[in-house]
Amino acid sequence: MQQNFLRKYIGDKSFYRMVLLIVVPIIIQNGITNFVSLLDNIMVGQVGTEQMSGVAIVNQFMTVFNICVFGGVSSAGIFTAQYYGQGNQEGIRNTFRFKFIICIIMAAFAISLFLLNGDNLIMLYLHDGAQSGDIVKTLEYGKEYLSVMIFGMVPYAISQTYASTLRETGETLLPMKAGVLAVLINLMGNFLLIFGNFGFPALGAVGAAISTDIARVIECMVLVCWTYIHRKEHPFIIQVYHSFRIPRNLTVHIIQKGIPIMLNEIAWSTGQAFLLQCYSIRGLSVVAGLNISSTVSNLFNVVFLSIGSAISIIVGQLLGAEKMKEAKDTDRKLLVFTVATCFVFGSLLALVSPFFPLIYNTSKEVQSLATSFILIAAGCMPLYAFMHGCYFTLRSGGKTWITVLFDSVYVWAIDIPLAYALANFTELPIIGIYLSCQLIETLKCILGYVLVKKGIWLQNIVVK
Repeated sequence: MQQNFLRKYIGDKSFYRMVLLIVVPIIIQNGITNFVSLLDNIMVGQVGTEQMSGVAIVNQFMTVFNICVFGGVSSAGIFTAQYYGQGNQEGIRNTFRFKFIICIIMAAFAISLFLLNGDNLIMLYLHDGAQSGDIVKTLEYGKEYLSVMIFGMVPYAISQTYASTLRETGETLLPMKAGVLAVLINLMGNFLLIFGNFGFPALGAVGAAISTDIARVIECMVLVCWTYIHRKEHPFIIQVYHSFRIPRNLTVHIIQKGIPIMLNEIAWSTGQAFLLQCYSIRGLSVVAGLNISSTVSNLFNVVFLSIGSAISIIVGQLLGAEKMKEAKDTDRKLLVFTVATCFVFGSLLALVSPFFPLIYNTSKEVQSLATSFILIAAGCMPLYAFMHGCYFTLRSGGKTWITVLFDSVYVWAIDIPLAYALANFTELPIIGIYLSCQLIETLKCILGYVLVKKGIWLQNIVVK
């Protein structure tokens, strides 16, 4: 009986070798990206609380944009993975075109929004109520940082179009290498431009933004050039720009199945930004503390985020090949794998929680808050891992409207009202508010378990 249990939930060596071949490059790329973001954050944090808080607020907007782009490429990505499973290069070419168009539109909209309303957006997060931070200085630093960051948005959108398509067609190493190169350039730029080393000007937060823009342009160039040079191995890129016409039936299919993914990511990411705004009512020190916490938590979270991407790719290809039984078995083992892995990484995150905030040049109040936020994130990591795995499982089979209800609708209907009510109408400390808003996610875990177990996602959504 025990042997049957292990066979059901734990794969063999070849299974994990296959999973790791996909997951490890994604983890390395995302891990290095987040590690450099961590170093970037620490460097800005050495300048002072106001610069760190201004950058943190703007980076919340950038995160919303990045996730919207992720949603845009994912909207067609579920089709790309299944077309690849069929060997249909024309289908892959058309999904690439769809991604490119939607990402450019989103970048143009976001740039316009930030140029016209950037100041007002930053002001939403600036409140009195703590011992730390100067609101006027924070606003000025945030405005300067945002004015530079917008130049890297279009290259980022194009990079994600290429990187996502390459991953979905089996090429995971190149996006990783391009990402590694970009973050190393970003790190070097930060070292030179934030503090003014080796004769460069000391630009503080603006220097960090310039470095990010340069890195994004270089990453974009590497992905575009490499894909074209290797067009024989990746024939989808041949003549991809000769026409932007996409077959009507595919467009309708993507809109029906894929656009909900994009709308979900937009609604979810803006919901997360609104959650931070709810927390920020308790003072600027809360914004600074959450910034420190999220910076180190994101470094550890790349594990379940990367496994979630692997679930989408592996399961999607199996569904496209009509291997339903194998897809269900693989998904179950991947869910167990991601939760078990995050028990380990959650424990490691808890161990560093008392020490990491001490690196920052900020107040004791901010450091204490950051430690508590990190501990909560560490304890909830297995919870996040299971939710994320369920989300990508449902999405791989085209159950996109269900994922909208499961993900973004839940944030706006449950998480945000709870955070808003607790922050505005109770005397509960911010730690209690934050913990309550994380634990309420348990309901989503239960819902995800029920939906995945029913197997409603087991379907092929592309036609040969």
